[in-house]
Amino acid sequence: MTGNIHPVLKEIASFFNNSGKEIYLVGGAVRDMLMGKKIHDWDLATNALPEEVTEIMKRSGGKVIPTGIKHGTVTVFYKRKSAEITTFRTESGYSDGRRPDQVTYAADIEEDLSRRDFTMNAIALCLPGGEAVDPFNGKKDIKAKIIRCVGDAKERFSEDGLRPLRAVRFASQLGFQIEKNTLEAISGALETSAKVSQERVRTEIDKILDSSLPSDGFRLMEKTGLLKLFIAELDACRGVEQKGFHQYDVLDHSLLACDYAAANCYSREVRLAALLHDIGKPKVRGIDSAGVYTFYRHEEVSVGMSREILSRLRYPNTVIDKTSHLIKEHMFLYTEQWSDAAVRRFIARVGEDNLDDIYSLRRADIYGFSGKEPDYRSIEQLVERVNKVLTESRAFTVKDLAVNGNDLMSAGIPGGKIMGCIFKELLETVLDDPAQNKRETLLEIADRIYKRNEAVTTCCTRLV
Repeated sequence: MTGNIHPVLKEIASFFNNSGKEIYLVGGAVRDMLMGKKIHDWDLATNALPEEVTEIMKRSGGKVIPTGIKHGTVTVFYKRKSAEITTFRTESGYSDGRRPDQVTYAADIEEDLSRRDFTMNAIALCLPGGEAVDPFNGKKDIKAKIIRCVGDAKERFSEDGLRPLRAVRFASQLGFQIEKNTLEAISGALETSAKVSQERVRTEIDKILDSSLPSDGFRLMEKTGLLKLFIAELDACRGVEQKGFHQYDVLDHSLLACDYAAANCYSREVRLAALLHDIGKPKVRGIDSAGVYTFYRHEEVSVGMSREILSRLRYPNTVIDKTSHLIKEHMFLYTEQWSDAAVRRFIARVGEDNLDDIYSLRRADIYGFSGKEPDYRSIEQLVERVNKVLTESRAFTVKDLAVNGNDLMSAGIPGGKIMGCIFKELLETVLDDPAQNKRETLLEIADRIYKRNEAVTTCCTRLV
């Protein structure tokens, strides 16, 4: 492996070797290197104590930050590269289901590797030469594409409740299979997994969404009980049949839509929206006189539920707002009978910045009906109509109007709720006829609306 070791790593290793210390590359970097992937993060393990690591690196011109000194870890910066260096250690006691209560320095690299989660992550490369230390046959499992716990799976999962979700994520991300005993142990560790912070859960879910086939990860979550634990609302979609164009129940439809979004490299928000867009269907499902299932206004219920889920998982508000908006608007059905005014209202409702994402979500939704490439001509026709309208008019929000609040106040219209209602009426006028978006014309219309007290009252009742 010598040729694959970065020159800076070899140089750092020489500092430790010259001080009589061992140092190894460990963790995901080794796994990725063995799989022929580029590595970006360096995790190193050494028999040097943290204060010795600090002394060695500072003496060699490096910078050291005690980022995890409590657990024997420091971050070093050298020649514009960074690495985390941890003293060989063992761990015990995991009362919070995530972090060890006690860390004890270990005698050698083999003992250090024994505390790690999966065999594929329990391989070390001795630096600078790159000779492999593989006490748990991790290389063999990587070659066979198997995820297997180091030692007893039940014990590993009882130590750290995030490990079951990591196993599922790795399976989805790498296209590996989870070994039988490891998979079976996940269900028995749900109580420990429930202790994991929502932020860490979100990170793993994001990585599943980033994989080429997210459905693999979510189906494993469903099989092991992790889906019911972390996104029970999605788990409840299993068995909710739909009929009509749909060949799958709500859960499989949603997973297929999510797969399509991932395969086409759509944005994070589109992938989340594809996963959650029908999550309200179990709550609203009915049946009509012909025996056909109905899901009236399911998108509105899905918006509220998605906001609750994403908030619980500590997603940023910007992601929550964008995803929820896409879900709210995903049920559009374009026909050639749409007038130009209807197209303009579609743009105004969706938002010009969201158009590409709403098209993407609709394509993913349609794909989820059957899991086959469908006829997208209606969407392409809408795209053409929208692009044509955009070349003719750019007035789709109140801010795009040829008048502002100061103009209306100068015309004698008071601020507050009444002005807000008038602005909405002015926007409706311009959406109907963009030629009306002229200052003088809009001021005349605003004056007429204001003077018609009854119209203003009706407007406020309807729009405020």
